[in-house]
Amino acid sequence: MNRPAPSLLQPRKMPQQARSAATIEAIYTATIQVLLADGVARLTTTRVAARAGVSVGTMYQYYPHKQALLFAIVERQMETIRGAMLGAAARLEGCDLATIAEGLATAWLDAKMADMVSSRAIYGIAAEFDLGEVMSRTMAQMVEVIGRLLASAPDARFADVKSVGIMLATLLGGSVRVAMEVEASEENLACLRRELPRACQAYLAASNARGRGDAAGHYE
Repeated sequence: MNRPAPSLLQPRKMPQQARSAATIEAIYTATIQVLLADGVARLTTTRVAARAGVSVGTMYQYYPHKQALLFAIVERQMETIRGAMLGAAARLEGCDLATIAEGLATAWLDAKMADMVSSRAIYGIAAEFDLGEVMSRTMAQMVEVIGRLLASAPDARFADVKSVGIMLATLLGGSVRVAMEVEASEENLACLRRELPRACQAYLAASNARGRGDAAGHYE
């Protein structure tokens, strides 16, 4: 499949006034509605414009084609996740590892489940694009943020905090994606709410214990 690179998908302009921001919000909402009703194959800028109550000309002022519009939806979701994790990291700085694990897992789930309809629709269109560059940049930022946060814990004794940060970020992202793509039932999501913090706590505890053991062996 020929997937356009992110550099070719940027909007023509960004909203500068409240009215323009409201137009963009209407376009985003309409895009999700069309995706859910008809799927990505039948989505067109004309159909989105009609549902959003704007002209096609207005659509083209911001998004030159369908791919740019869909990519903007994906990027917006990723920005929401980044913002939630940065906020959680600021609140959790200096806490113990168990509190950090629970706080990060809860913040991730809250961000992903705030709008379940949009989240599931976005998973369905992510495969349309070459997201390697964007995902790599996002992952690097999350690993850096998580690493700094873990290092701030008074009980942290990790041998390799970067590796722990990578694994924790993967655990958070992968578990939620599987749950939403396979079957986002109330029962499964309730299970995720209950078990993901425990899984993160257990992983951090095991990695921290291994780090303490490595340090003890080093100093003997």
